[in-house]
Amino acid sequence: MERSDREPLVRKSSSSYRTFPESTARRLDREYLRSLHNKRLYLAVFAAVLGNFSFGFALVYPSPVIPALEADPSPALRLDQHTAPWFGSVFTLGAAAGGLSTMLLNDCLGRKLSIMFSALPSALGYALLAGAQGLWMLLLGRMLTGYAGGVTSASIPVYISEISHPGVRGMLGACPQIMAVLGSLVLYALGKYLWLVLDWRWLAVAGEVPVLAMVLLLCCMPNSPRFLLSQGKEEEALSSLCWLRGEDTDYAREYEQIKDSVRKQSRRVSCAELKDPFLYKPILIAGGMRFLQQLSGVTCILVYLQPIFKKTAVILKPEYDAALVGLVRLSSVAIAAVSMDKAGRKILLFVSAGVMLVSNLTMGLYIHFVPASHNGTVANTTLVSSANLPAEPTNYITLIPLLATMFFIMGYAMGWGPITWLLMSEILPLKARGVASGLCVVVSWLTAFTLTQFFLPVVNAFGLEVPFLFFAVISAGNILFTGCCVPETKGRSLEQIEAFFRTGRRSFLR
Repeated sequence: MERSDREPLVRKSSSSYRTFPESTARRLDREYLRSLHNKRLYLAVFAAVLGNFSFGFALVYPSPVIPALEADPSPALRLDQHTAPWFGSVFTLGAAAGGLSTMLLNDCLGRKLSIMFSALPSALGYALLAGAQGLWMLLLGRMLTGYAGGVTSASIPVYISEISHPGVRGMLGACPQIMAVLGSLVLYALGKYLWLVLDWRWLAVAGEVPVLAMVLLLCCMPNSPRFLLSQGKEEEALSSLCWLRGEDTDYAREYEQIKDSVRKQSRRVSCAELKDPFLYKPILIAGGMRFLQQLSGVTCILVYLQPIFKKTAVILKPEYDAALVGLVRLSSVAIAAVSMDKAGRKILLFVSAGVMLVSNLTMGLYIHFVPASHNGTVANTTLVSSANLPAEPTNYITLIPLLATMFFIMGYAMGWGPITWLLMSEILPLKARGVASGLCVVVSWLTAFTLTQFFLPVVNAFGLEVPFLFFAVISAGNILFTGCCVPETKGRSLEQIEAFFRTGRRSFLR
């Protein structure tokens, strides 16, 4: 196994850590990782990330549905340039509310029950969308599915990080993004082929399926051992870890390590303690990453993907372009999942931000400099209304927007997509993990709401190139933030990461 494998837990001095690199504790850690049985762990992770599948499905729901609702024969359901932005953005407002409530749910119900709780608003939201008779039902359905997405996005990464071991935590930490991408891809596919025989309402009906499957599977999965220990349920915590690791492994040793860490953080975090760098530094880093991730424009691009492709008149049909981008996104997240525990988090973040920078810059410059006769823009035509116009490709230069978007999604999916969620769950201290993860989700989705709400008005007023050039500037800021603020957590246990922020000794992360 590589040198990046798990190292000894916190030592009293950094000198002893460096003097005895092949200590007994390290050898036992290596042997323990080799002995683990991960099948049950993978099953628990799969059950949880079905919530991310539903989240990804609901997030891009407007992309194929907005064109259909603009042409709906019922005036009560028909969208225009004023109501379409709300239909796209109200999801993120609901997600922010979900993240806010998770600040309490994570610590009161626990990670697993919080994920299961999200099924209620999600199922109700899809039901409203499927049976909508007016605009208010559409917006309320979008907000409820967004609320469920906010709960799952704050709870699932924490649950996965707390039940995983360092040998596979990076790979499993990318699974939420993989399932979210897969959910989006299934939505694009259904949006293309389901309408051949059925209308847009059946997309919402299809969204109920993963919600029900998630609840049924999670009923059989254990709660996080760390959360159970924080609640004083020691026997249940030991049983949970035994189920996750295998009865014939030395799980009792890991249990004692976790128990010792939880014991040191048994009290709830107070306002006075927020002045401690051990708490505020990881919270600021996690919140800053969530803020910059959304400012890079990914939610706007995913929500308005088909209208953007209509506006730029790429050669392929917009629905095929959206599916192609979804496939690129899925393959890129898969690459990140298998390389995260080998290459490390920071190098992937650097590469990711660099690719997003070049892609957004290319898209902005293309729209600005290519004549309207080539890029398909129409004077005095809004982005939403242009979705109803037939695409009129003139030559192969119109492939540039498609390629630029594909590379942007590829770059995002390789780093700033999955790693920001993983690092959030890794670096936040246990005593503040429930509250802080909810806070990070609130920051993330309030930012996303603001961008998606103002994206269309900015495009209509100043042109499509302006937001893409703004996203390019943010991507450059992501590179600087990664270099200055983000620690490398590859191969480190959650207890070692906490020791780094508590003591400032970088030897714990080397």
